[in-house]
Amino acid sequence: MTPDQLAIHTFTNKPWSIDECVEHYSRRGFGGLSVWRETVAGEDLGRVRRKIADSGLRGVSYVRGGFFTGLDAGARQRGIDDNLAVIRECEALGLPMIVLVSGATVGQGPVENFEQIAEGIAAILPAAEAAGIKLAIEPLHPMYAGDRCAVASMRDANWLCDQLDHPLVGVAADVFHIWWERDLEQQIQTCADKGRLFAFHVCEFKPDFDHVLLDRGLPGEGVNASARIAKMVKAAGFNGLTEVEIFSRKYWAENQHVFLDKIAASCADL
Repeated sequence: MTPDQLAIHTFTNKPWSIDECVEHYSRRGFGGLSVWRETVAGEDLGRVRRKIADSGLRGVSYVRGGFFTGLDAGARQRGIDDNLAVIRECEALGLPMIVLVSGATVGQGPVENFEQIAEGIAAILPAAEAAGIKLAIEPLHPMYAGDRCAVASMRDANWLCDQLDHPLVGVAADVFHIWWERDLEQQIQTCADKGRLFAFHVCEFKPDFDHVLLDRGLPGEGVNASARIAKMVKAAGFNGLTEVEIFSRKYWAENQHVFLDKIAASCADL
């Protein structure tokens, strides 16, 4: 892939401000960006929207919403309220999609978590409809299933989409989280056939990571699944920008311009 076929998540370059991200992604020739909520906290979202539009970058998604589960109704309502705020922010930024990390609560089983996730997404759908914003459910690796995201596979995400059965609800497939699935090709094709493959994220799972969240690898590192899964996604008909989403204390400590060069080089064969 050439840089213009890639979108960079702003959290990939955590040391940079939103202005630095927009400027440097555009100058480097990348096709787009996905904006993290943390990157624009306290910013004038209208100004950021204009800056992205003027840069020529394609805004892909707003990251992230979700976390719908909770031990009591009050906690779950706070999650819904926060997601309604995320929708308003996404609309203000002019972005077409929100990535959802669905949530999981310690002390609850998968059935309770899934019920609450489905109820939470259903509760925010009217607002998403009014704004014309897609909701992309991102399955996370099972190591996060106990306290971060009960949706732990493409199979889970497809099942949840079937329950909600809404054209604005789909899936964000991230290599880090789904590389291990035995029936992955079938699940990706099923998702695409139903018009629900909304997004594709690349980075690598490193079996020897030193932090479960903040030691992801470039495509080609670790289990080296990005190229394999990119072929599946392309064969399924996905033609959107491939998003680079790397949380890495190692790479955040580097010169971020050098890091962007490494990203472009590592994605060239995808």
